[in-house]
Amino acid sequence: MTKIKIAVLDDYQNVALQMADWTTLEKLSDVTVFNNHLFEQDEIVERLKPFDVICLMRERTPVNHELLSRLPNLKLIVSTGFRNASIDSVAVTELGIKLENTGYIGSGAPELTWALLMAIARKIPQENVSLKNGGWQNVIGTDLKGKTIGLVGLGTIGEKIASIARVFDMNVIAWSTNLTEEKAASKGVRAVSKEYLFQNADFISVHLVLSDRSKGIIGAADLAMMKPTAYLINTSRGPLMDENALIDVLKENKIAGAALDVFETEPLPADHPFRTLDNVLATPHIGYVTEDTYKLFYEDTVKIIENWIAENNA
Repeated sequence: MTKIKIAVLDDYQNVALQMADWTTLEKLSDVTVFNNHLFEQDEIVERLKPFDVICLMRERTPVNHELLSRLPNLKLIVSTGFRNASIDSVAVTELGIKLENTGYIGSGAPELTWALLMAIARKIPQENVSLKNGGWQNVIGTDLKGKTIGLVGLGTIGEKIASIARVFDMNVIAWSTNLTEEKAASKGVRAVSKEYLFQNADFISVHLVLSDRSKGIIGAADLAMMKPTAYLINTSRGPLMDENALIDVLKENKIAGAALDVFETEPLPADHPFRTLDNVLATPHIGYVTEDTYKLFYEDTVKIIENWIAENNA
């Protein structure tokens, strides 16, 4: 029997084969792991042409109709997590390719969100660098107690952040296009207008699903309403906001700063301003990059492929 060819994409940390037992699959197939990300579609096609199965990590490599139509050997796509907006599911169905998703652990993103909020509020990165260079107490942190956190989106993650904020005695307000006063109140949160949130929040944290409707939902006018002492945190998706407008307000110090885990282009270009602005704390989209989550991703990936092989050889 000819061995099937499996490609594991965008394994940035080179850990995919360590996070699950691939022994059985490696006997039945040839597994190739790619650690580097490709942007150009022609290069992606050339890389993936030989493979029967591709394993995608969340939304790192976009998979559209044109790409899929140029991969004649592709029979199965395994994507980590319940949802992957970068996959054209209609095209997958039209081309007769099977699409399977792994499980997901949802605690990573809210944990990182709060870590970033605490870090920018208490100036932890700055003080850490100072201390390692021989310094001692250079800046003054911002209190959380009594401050107002504004949540753009009150879904699963937004609700979790609201519950954490209340532990720190913060005032919690929220806005989204469909949020009602009743729903917000049931979560212990006060629903407000978008304008009120951006004008009054000391911390604004974004928790929306990216869609055609929500893309660019935070624009220059919204950012211009923020207090000069306010901070913006985005661990959701970069395209939810006007990135150029955010860069402008940060360069001009019109807000206190931003903590960002997501960006318009990922991986972030080497010369991007977010890499050098003093009032930006940036992490490389690691909200879901945790040990337990990765183990679930790759253990489920192995099981899905093993079952698929068994079904096709029955």
